[in-house]
Amino acid sequence: MANTPPPFSKFEWIIAWRYLRARRTEGGVSVMTWISLIGITLAVFALIATLAVRSGFRSEFVGTILGANAHVSIYTHGVVDENGRIDRTLKDYDAMAERLGTVPGVIRAAPLIKGQVMASRSDRNAGVQVFGITSKNIADIPGVAGSEQAIGDLARFDDGVAIGSGVARELGVTVEDRIKLISPNGVKTAFGTSPRVNAYEVVYIFTAGRYDIDRTRIYMPFGEAQSYFNREGVADEIEVMVEEPEQVDLMALPLLRAAGGQTGVWTWRDASSGFLRALEVEDNVMFIILSILVLIATMNIVSGLIMLVKNKGRDIGILRTIGLSEGSVLRIFFICGAFTGVIGTALGVILGCLFAIYIDPIFSFVNYLMGGGVWDPSIRGIYALPAELHLEDVLKAVSLSLGLSFVVTIFPARRAARLNPVEALRYE
Repeated sequence: MANTPPPFSKFEWIIAWRYLRARRTEGGVSVMTWISLIGITLAVFALIATLAVRSGFRSEFVGTILGANAHVSIYTHGVVDENGRIDRTLKDYDAMAERLGTVPGVIRAAPLIKGQVMASRSDRNAGVQVFGITSKNIADIPGVAGSEQAIGDLARFDDGVAIGSGVARELGVTVEDRIKLISPNGVKTAFGTSPRVNAYEVVYIFTAGRYDIDRTRIYMPFGEAQSYFNREGVADEIEVMVEEPEQVDLMALPLLRAAGGQTGVWTWRDASSGFLRALEVEDNVMFIILSILVLIATMNIVSGLIMLVKNKGRDIGILRTIGLSEGSVLRIFFICGAFTGVIGTALGVILGCLFAIYIDPIFSFVNYLMGGGVWDPSIRGIYALPAELHLEDVLKAVSLSLGLSFVVTIFPARRAARLNPVEALRYE
Protein backbone atom coordinates (compact mmCIF):
# COMPACT_ATOMS: atom_id res chain seq x y z
CA MET A 1 0.00 0.00 0.00
CA ALA A 2 2.95 2.30 0.60
CA ASN A 3 3.85 2.21 -3.12
CA THR A 4 0.34 3.06 -4.29
CA PRO A 5 0.57 6.16 -6.52
CA PRO A 6 -1.53 9.20 -5.55
CA PRO A 7 -4.69 10.05 -7.51
CA PHE A 8 -4.19 11.84 -10.84
CA SER A 9 -0.54 10.87 -11.07
CA LYS A 10 1.57 11.86 -14.02
CA PHE A 11 1.23 8.49 -15.76
CA GLU A 12 -2.59 8.78 -15.67
CA TRP A 13 -2.40 12.13 -17.47
CA ILE A 14 0.06 10.70 -20.04
CA ILE A 15 -2.23 7.75 -20.83
CA ALA A 16 -5.33 10.00 -21.03
CA TRP A 17 -3.56 12.39 -23.38
CA ARG A 18 -2.49 9.48 -25.57
CA TYR A 19 -6.07 8.26 -25.78
CA LEU A 20 -7.33 11.70 -26.72
CA ARG A 21 -4.96 11.74 -29.71
CA ALA A 22 -6.80 9.01 -31.60
CA ARG A 23 -5.00 7.31 -34.47
CA ARG A 24 -6.34 7.37 -37.99
CA THR A 25 -7.91 3.94 -37.52
CA GLU A 26 -9.84 5.29 -34.54
CA GLY A 27 -11.06 8.41 -36.31
CA GLY A 28 -14.58 8.04 -34.93
CA VAL A 29 -13.33 8.79 -31.42
CA SER A 30 -11.51 11.89 -32.62
CA VAL A 31 -14.57 13.13 -34.50
CA MET A 32 -16.79 12.67 -31.42
CA THR A 33 -14.24 14.55 -29.31
CA TRP A 34 -14.30 17.48 -31.72
CA ILE A 35 -18.10 17.44 -31.87
CA SER A 36 -18.25 17.50 -28.06
CA LEU A 37 -15.71 20.32 -27.91
CA ILE A 38 -17.51 22.48 -30.47
CA GLY A 39 -20.91 21.76 -28.91
CA ILE A 40 -19.84 22.78 -25.41
CA THR A 41 -18.07 25.88 -26.77
CA LEU A 42 -21.15 27.08 -28.62
CA ALA A 43 -23.49 26.26 -25.71
CA VAL A 44 -21.38 28.18 -23.16
CA PHE A 45 -20.96 31.05 -25.64
CA ALA A 46 -24.74 31.24 -26.14
CA LEU A 47 -25.36 31.12 -22.38
CA ILE A 48 -22.88 33.90 -21.55
CA ALA A 49 -24.02 36.06 -24.48
CA THR A 50 -27.67 35.70 -23.46
CA LEU A 51 -26.95 36.48 -19.81
CA ALA A 52 -24.90 39.53 -20.84
CA VAL A 53 -27.62 40.87 -23.13
CA ARG A 54 -30.24 40.19 -20.47
CA SER A 55 -28.25 42.11 -17.85
CA GLY A 56 -27.52 44.92 -20.28
CA PHE A 57 -31.13 45.19 -21.38
CA ARG A 58 -32.42 45.40 -17.82
CA SER A 59 -29.71 47.88 -16.83
CA GLU A 60 -30.40 50.03 -19.89
CA PHE A 61 -34.14 49.90 -19.40
CA VAL A 62 -33.96 50.76 -15.70
CA GLY A 63 -31.28 53.39 -16.32
CA THR A 64 -33.37 55.26 -18.88
CA ILE A 65 -36.41 55.07 -16.59
CA LEU A 66 -34.48 56.47 -13.66
CA GLY A 67 -32.69 59.02 -15.81
CA ALA A 68 -35.80 60.88 -16.92
CA ASN A 69 -38.62 59.83 -14.60
CA ALA A 70 -39.39 60.33 -10.94
CA HIS A 71 -38.25 57.55 -8.64
CA VAL A 72 -41.35 58.19 -6.55
CA SER A 73 -44.43 60.27 -7.33
CA ILE A 74 -46.44 61.67 -4.41
CA TYR A 75 -50.07 62.39 -5.24
CA THR A 76 -53.30 63.06 -3.38
CA HIS A 77 -56.36 60.81 -3.40
CA GLY A 78 -58.43 63.94 -3.89
CA VAL A 79 -61.27 65.77 -2.16
CA VAL A 80 -64.76 66.53 -3.40
CA ASP A 81 -65.25 70.24 -4.15
CA GLU A 82 -68.46 72.28 -3.96
CA ASN A 83 -69.41 71.25 -7.50
CA GLY A 84 -69.20 67.55 -6.65
CA ARG A 85 -65.98 67.01 -8.64
CA ILE A 86 -62.91 65.33 -7.24
CA ASP A 87 -60.00 67.75 -6.88
CA ARG A 88 -56.68 65.85 -7.02
CA THR A 89 -54.36 68.85 -6.98
CA LEU A 90 -51.87 69.71 -4.22
CA LYS A 91 -52.34 73.16 -2.70
CA ASP A 92 -49.51 73.10 -0.16
CA TYR A 93 -46.98 71.66 -2.59
CA ASP A 94 -44.05 73.85 -1.46
CA ALA A 95 -44.39 72.80 2.20
CA MET A 96 -44.90 69.18 1.21
CA ALA A 97 -41.82 69.21 -1.04
CA GLU A 98 -39.78 70.72 1.78
CA ARG A 99 -40.89 67.96 4.20
CA LEU A 100 -40.16 65.23 1.67
CA GLY A 101 -36.71 66.68 1.03
CA THR A 102 -35.77 66.13 4.69
CA VAL A 103 -36.42 62.37 4.53
CA PRO A 104 -33.09 60.47 4.71
CA GLY A 105 -32.12 59.12 1.30
CA VAL A 106 -34.07 61.72 -0.71
CA ILE A 107 -32.00 63.71 -3.21
CA ARG A 108 -34.70 66.21 -4.16
CA ALA A 109 -38.46 66.70 -4.14
CA ALA A 110 -40.02 68.95 -6.78
CA PRO A 111 -43.63 69.96 -7.55
CA LEU A 112 -44.83 68.97 -11.00
CA ILE A 113 -47.61 69.87 -13.44
CA LYS A 114 -48.69 67.26 -15.99
CA GLY A 115 -50.94 67.50 -19.01
CA GLN A 116 -51.50 66.02 -22.45
CA VAL A 117 -51.79 68.38 -25.41
CA MET A 118 -51.33 68.57 -29.15
CA ALA A 119 -48.08 70.05 -30.46
CA SER A 120 -48.15 71.64 -33.90
CA ARG A 121 -45.73 73.19 -36.37
CA SER A 122 -46.92 74.12 -39.87
CA ASP A 123 -48.81 71.08 -41.14
CA ARG A 124 -47.26 68.63 -38.65
CA ASN A 125 -48.91 67.53 -35.40
CA ALA A 126 -47.95 65.25 -32.51
CA GLY A 127 -49.60 64.22 -29.28
CA VAL A 128 -47.27 65.07 -26.39
CA GLN A 129 -47.14 65.04 -22.61
CA VAL A 130 -46.15 68.34 -20.98
CA PHE A 131 -44.28 68.39 -17.67
CA GLY A 132 -44.28 71.71 -15.81
CA ILE A 133 -41.10 72.01 -13.71
CA THR A 134 -38.77 74.75 -12.46
CA SER A 135 -35.48 75.49 -14.20
CA LYS A 136 -33.58 74.47 -11.06
CA ASN A 137 -35.23 71.06 -10.90
CA ILE A 138 -34.95 70.26 -14.60
CA ALA A 139 -31.20 70.80 -14.33
CA ASP A 140 -31.11 67.87 -11.86
CA ILE A 141 -32.70 65.36 -14.27
CA PRO A 142 -29.81 63.23 -15.65
CA GLY A 143 -31.62 62.08 -18.79
CA VAL A 144 -32.42 65.67 -19.77
CA ALA A 145 -29.64 67.92 -18.47
CA GLY A 146 -27.00 65.22 -18.92
CA SER A 147 -28.06 64.21 -22.44
CA GLU A 148 -24.93 63.77 -24.57
CA GLN A 149 -26.83 64.40 -27.82
CA ALA A 150 -28.68 67.50 -26.55
CA ILE A 151 -28.64 70.75 -28.47
CA GLY A 152 -29.57 74.20 -27.25
CA ASP A 153 -29.11 75.99 -23.94
CA LEU A 154 -30.94 74.68 -20.87
CA ALA A 155 -30.09 77.92 -19.07
CA ARG A 156 -32.74 79.60 -21.28
CA PHE A 157 -35.42 77.16 -20.11
CA ASP A 158 -37.55 79.96 -18.61
CA ASP A 159 -37.79 81.56 -22.07
CA GLY A 160 -39.39 78.60 -23.83
CA VAL A 161 -39.74 74.82 -23.70
CA ALA A 162 -37.44 71.78 -23.78
CA ILE A 163 -38.58 68.97 -26.08
CA GLY A 164 -37.51 65.40 -26.79
CA SER A 165 -35.58 64.60 -29.94
CA GLY A 166 -38.42 62.41 -31.18
CA VAL A 167 -40.89 65.30 -30.85
CA ALA A 168 -38.46 67.58 -32.68
CA ARG A 169 -38.09 65.03 -35.47
CA GLU A 170 -41.84 64.50 -35.72
CA LEU A 171 -42.55 68.23 -35.96
CA GLY A 172 -39.47 69.05 -38.04
CA VAL A 173 -38.17 71.72 -35.66
CA THR A 174 -34.84 72.66 -34.14
CA VAL A 175 -33.62 75.10 -31.51
CA GLU A 176 -35.05 78.65 -31.82
CA ASP A 177 -38.07 77.44 -33.81
CA ARG A 178 -41.52 78.00 -32.35
CA ILE A 179 -44.19 75.35 -31.80
CA LYS A 180 -47.85 75.64 -30.87
CA LEU A 181 -49.33 73.74 -27.95
CA ILE A 182 -53.08 73.18 -28.14
CA SER A 183 -54.99 72.16 -25.01
CA PRO A 184 -58.72 71.29 -25.15
CA ASN A 185 -59.16 72.47 -21.53
CA GLY A 186 -58.27 76.06 -22.10
CA VAL A 187 -59.93 79.40 -21.49
CA LYS A 188 -63.21 79.34 -19.56
CA THR A 189 -65.83 81.71 -20.98
CA ALA A 190 -69.53 82.32 -20.47
CA PHE A 191 -70.17 80.03 -23.42
CA GLY A 192 -68.00 77.19 -22.11
CA THR A 193 -64.36 76.20 -22.33
CA SER A 194 -62.49 77.01 -25.51
CA PRO A 195 -59.19 75.39 -26.54
CA ARG A 196 -56.03 77.21 -25.49
CA VAL A 197 -53.36 77.73 -28.13
CA ASN A 198 -49.98 79.12 -27.09
CA ALA A 199 -46.76 79.37 -29.05
CA TYR A 200 -43.40 78.64 -27.41
CA GLU A 201 -39.79 78.84 -28.53
CA VAL A 202 -37.80 75.59 -28.49
CA VAL A 203 -34.71 76.37 -26.40
CA TYR A 204 -33.43 72.84 -25.75
CA ILE A 205 -33.73 69.43 -27.43
CA PHE A 206 -32.72 66.35 -25.39
CA THR A 207 -32.33 62.61 -25.98
CA ALA A 208 -33.15 60.65 -22.83
CA GLY A 209 -32.37 57.25 -24.37
CA ARG A 210 -35.93 55.87 -24.42
CA TYR A 211 -37.96 56.18 -27.58
CA ASP A 212 -41.28 56.63 -25.77
CA ILE A 213 -39.87 59.51 -23.69
CA ASP A 214 -38.07 61.29 -26.54
CA ARG A 215 -41.12 60.91 -28.76
CA THR A 216 -43.71 62.36 -26.38
CA ARG A 217 -42.20 64.60 -23.72
CA ILE A 218 -42.04 68.38 -23.45
CA TYR A 219 -40.84 70.32 -20.40
CA MET A 220 -42.37 73.72 -19.66
CA PRO A 221 -41.48 76.27 -16.92
CA PHE A 222 -43.54 75.56 -13.81
CA GLY A 223 -45.24 78.96 -13.59
CA GLU A 224 -46.18 78.92 -17.26
CA ALA A 225 -47.55 75.37 -16.91
CA GLN A 226 -49.74 76.47 -13.98
CA SER A 227 -51.23 79.21 -16.14
CA TYR A 228 -51.53 77.09 -19.27
CA PHE A 229 -53.32 74.18 -17.55
CA ASN A 230 -55.43 76.34 -15.20
CA ARG A 231 -53.47 75.15 -12.14
CA GLU A 232 -52.85 78.52 -10.51
CA GLY A 233 -51.54 78.02 -6.98
CA VAL A 234 -51.53 74.21 -7.13
CA ALA A 235 -49.45 71.27 -8.42
CA ASP A 236 -50.46 67.85 -9.71
CA GLU A 237 -47.86 65.80 -7.83
CA ILE A 238 -44.46 65.87 -6.16
CA GLU A 239 -41.57 64.26 -8.01
CA VAL A 240 -39.09 62.60 -5.62
CA MET A 241 -35.57 61.39 -6.48
CA VAL A 242 -33.78 59.04 -4.07
CA GLU A 243 -30.18 57.93 -3.63
CA GLU A 244 -30.84 54.19 -4.06
CA PRO A 245 -33.65 53.66 -6.58
CA GLU A 246 -33.38 49.85 -6.33
CA GLN A 247 -34.36 50.12 -2.64
CA VAL A 248 -37.23 52.50 -3.30
CA ASP A 249 -39.85 50.19 -1.76
CA LEU A 250 -38.22 50.64 1.65
CA MET A 251 -38.77 54.39 1.45
CA ALA A 252 -42.49 54.30 0.69
CA LEU A 253 -43.59 54.46 4.34
CA PRO A 254 -41.23 57.31 5.39
CA LEU A 255 -42.31 59.32 2.36
CA LEU A 256 -45.99 58.78 3.14
CA ARG A 257 -45.47 59.95 6.70
CA ALA A 258 -43.62 63.06 5.53
CA ALA A 259 -46.25 63.88 2.91
CA GLY A 260 -49.15 63.52 5.36
CA GLY A 261 -52.82 63.92 4.52
CA GLN A 262 -54.68 61.83 1.94
CA THR A 263 -51.60 61.07 -0.15
CA GLY A 264 -50.28 58.03 -1.94
CA VAL A 265 -47.00 56.93 -3.50
CA TRP A 266 -46.32 55.55 -6.97
CA THR A 267 -42.78 54.22 -7.47
CA TRP A 268 -40.93 53.53 -10.68
CA ARG A 269 -41.27 49.82 -9.88
CA ASP A 270 -45.06 50.21 -9.76
CA ALA A 271 -45.04 51.99 -13.11
CA SER A 272 -42.91 49.28 -14.76
CA SER A 273 -43.99 46.29 -12.69
CA GLY A 274 -45.52 44.40 -15.61
CA PHE A 275 -42.41 44.70 -17.74
CA LEU A 276 -40.04 43.88 -14.89
CA ARG A 277 -42.00 40.74 -14.01
CA ALA A 278 -42.09 39.67 -17.65
CA LEU A 279 -38.34 40.27 -17.90
CA GLU A 280 -37.70 38.18 -14.78
CA VAL A 281 -39.82 35.29 -16.09
CA GLU A 282 -38.08 35.49 -19.46
CA ASP A 283 -34.67 35.45 -17.75
CA ASN A 284 -35.52 32.28 -15.83
CA VAL A 285 -36.99 30.51 -18.87
CA MET A 286 -34.02 31.44 -21.09
CA PHE A 287 -31.55 30.21 -18.47
CA ILE A 288 -33.37 26.87 -18.21
CA ILE A 289 -33.51 26.45 -22.00
CA LEU A 290 -29.83 27.28 -22.44
CA SER A 291 -28.94 25.00 -19.51
CA ILE A 292 -30.63 22.17 -21.39
CA LEU A 293 -28.57 23.14 -24.43
CA VAL A 294 -25.39 22.85 -22.36
CA LEU A 295 -26.57 19.46 -21.06
CA ILE A 296 -27.16 18.20 -24.60
CA ALA A 297 -23.69 19.38 -25.59
CA THR A 298 -22.07 17.62 -22.63
CA MET A 299 -23.93 14.40 -23.47
CA ASN A 300 -21.74 14.19 -26.58
CA ILE A 301 -18.87 13.55 -24.16
CA VAL A 302 -20.64 10.36 -23.06
CA SER A 303 -20.92 9.15 -26.65
CA GLY A 304 -17.26 9.83 -27.32
CA LEU A 305 -16.11 8.14 -24.11
CA ILE A 306 -18.26 5.07 -24.72
CA MET A 307 -16.67 4.73 -28.17
CA LEU A 308 -13.23 5.27 -26.62
CA VAL A 309 -13.84 2.61 -23.95
CA LYS A 310 -14.99 0.15 -26.61
CA ASN A 311 -11.94 0.78 -28.78
CA LYS A 312 -9.55 0.62 -25.84
CA GLY A 313 -10.95 -2.56 -24.26
CA ARG A 314 -7.73 -4.51 -24.96
CA ASP A 315 -5.61 -1.68 -23.52
CA ILE A 316 -7.75 -1.57 -20.40
CA GLY A 317 -7.32 -5.33 -19.93
CA ILE A 318 -3.54 -5.03 -20.25
CA LEU A 319 -3.40 -2.07 -17.85
CA ARG A 320 -5.45 -3.94 -15.28
CA THR A 321 -3.27 -7.05 -15.72
CA ILE A 322 -0.03 -5.16 -15.02
CA GLY A 323 -1.48 -3.74 -11.82
CA LEU A 324 -3.51 -0.62 -12.48
CA SER A 325 -6.40 -0.29 -10.05
CA GLU A 326 -10.00 0.43 -10.96
CA GLY A 327 -9.53 3.93 -9.57
CA SER A 328 -6.61 4.64 -11.92
CA VAL A 329 -8.58 3.47 -14.96
CA LEU A 330 -11.59 5.54 -13.87
CA ARG A 331 -9.43 8.63 -13.47
CA ILE A 332 -7.78 8.13 -16.88
CA PHE A 333 -11.10 8.15 -18.70
CA PHE A 334 -12.46 10.87 -16.43
CA ILE A 335 -9.54 13.07 -17.50
CA CYS A 336 -10.37 12.33 -21.15
CA GLY A 337 -13.96 13.53 -20.73
CA ALA A 338 -13.24 16.37 -18.33
CA PHE A 339 -10.49 17.71 -20.58
CA THR A 340 -13.00 18.16 -23.39
CA GLY A 341 -15.41 19.92 -21.03
CA VAL A 342 -12.75 22.25 -19.63
CA ILE A 343 -11.37 23.27 -23.04
CA GLY A 344 -14.86 23.72 -24.50
CA THR A 345 -15.92 25.81 -21.51
CA ALA A 346 -12.80 27.99 -21.72
CA LEU A 347 -13.32 28.64 -25.44
CA GLY A 348 -17.01 29.37 -24.83
CA VAL A 349 -16.17 31.87 -22.09
CA ILE A 350 -13.68 33.64 -24.36
CA LEU A 351 -16.17 33.88 -27.24
CA GLY A 352 -19.01 34.96 -24.93
CA CYS A 353 -16.93 37.68 -23.28
CA LEU A 354 -15.68 38.97 -26.63
CA PHE A 355 -19.26 39.10 -27.91
CA ALA A 356 -20.40 41.11 -24.88
CA ILE A 357 -17.43 43.50 -25.11
CA TYR A 358 -17.66 44.10 -28.86
CA ILE A 359 -21.43 43.85 -29.26
CA ASP A 360 -21.74 47.30 -30.86
CA PRO A 361 -19.48 46.64 -33.89
CA ILE A 362 -20.87 43.09 -34.19
CA PHE A 363 -24.44 44.38 -34.20
CA SER A 364 -23.52 47.15 -36.64
CA PHE A 365 -22.06 44.54 -39.00
CA VAL A 366 -25.20 42.38 -38.74
CA ASN A 367 -27.37 45.44 -39.32
CA TYR A 368 -25.27 46.26 -42.39
CA LEU A 369 -25.63 42.74 -43.78
CA MET A 370 -29.41 42.84 -43.26
CA GLY A 371 -29.71 46.20 -44.96
CA GLY A 372 -30.61 48.09 -41.78
CA GLY A 373 -33.77 48.17 -39.73
CA VAL A 374 -32.87 45.14 -37.59
CA TRP A 375 -33.53 47.05 -34.36
CA ASP A 376 -36.70 49.15 -34.19
CA PRO A 377 -36.58 51.51 -31.16
CA SER A 378 -40.31 52.23 -31.44
CA ILE A 379 -40.96 48.58 -30.54
CA ARG A 380 -38.10 47.86 -28.12
CA GLY A 381 -38.03 51.24 -26.37
CA ILE A 382 -34.24 51.68 -26.49
CA TYR A 383 -31.98 52.61 -29.39
CA ALA A 384 -29.47 49.75 -29.43
CA LEU A 385 -28.92 46.19 -28.25
CA PRO A 386 -27.07 46.48 -24.92
CA ALA A 387 -24.82 43.95 -23.19
CA GLU A 388 -23.36 44.09 -19.71
CA LEU A 389 -20.85 41.46 -18.59
CA HIS A 390 -21.07 40.47 -14.92
CA LEU A 391 -18.65 38.16 -13.13
CA GLU A 392 -21.49 36.23 -11.48
CA ASP A 393 -23.04 35.47 -14.89
CA VAL A 394 -19.73 34.13 -16.22
CA LEU A 395 -19.18 32.05 -13.06
CA LYS A 396 -22.73 30.73 -13.32
CA ALA A 397 -22.13 29.55 -16.91
CA VAL A 398 -18.72 28.06 -16.07
CA SER A 399 -20.06 26.22 -13.01
CA LEU A 400 -22.97 24.79 -14.99
CA SER A 401 -20.82 23.63 -17.91
CA LEU A 402 -18.01 22.13 -15.83
CA GLY A 403 -20.42 20.56 -13.36
CA LEU A 404 -22.39 18.82 -16.11
CA SER A 405 -19.19 17.80 -17.94
CA PHE A 406 -17.73 16.19 -14.84
CA VAL A 407 -20.96 14.44 -13.85
CA VAL A 408 -21.70 12.89 -17.25
CA THR A 409 -18.07 11.76 -17.57
CA ILE A 410 -18.26 9.60 -14.44
CA PHE A 411 -20.63 7.01 -15.91
CA PRO A 412 -18.58 5.84 -18.94
CA ALA A 413 -15.40 6.15 -16.84
CA ARG A 414 -16.88 3.79 -14.23
CA ARG A 415 -17.82 1.37 -17.01
CA ALA A 416 -14.19 1.34 -18.17
CA ALA A 417 -12.93 0.85 -14.59
CA ARG A 418 -15.23 -2.13 -14.00
CA LEU A 419 -14.31 -3.85 -17.25
CA ASN A 420 -13.20 -7.41 -16.52
CA PRO A 421 -9.60 -7.81 -17.84
CA VAL A 422 -10.16 -11.51 -18.56
CA GLU A 423 -13.17 -10.71 -20.73
CA ALA A 424 -11.30 -7.88 -22.41
CA LEU A 425 -8.36 -10.13 -23.39
CA ARG A 426 -10.25 -13.38 -24.09
CA TYR A 427 -10.50 -12.90 -27.85
CA GLU A 428 -7.22 -11.10 -28.33
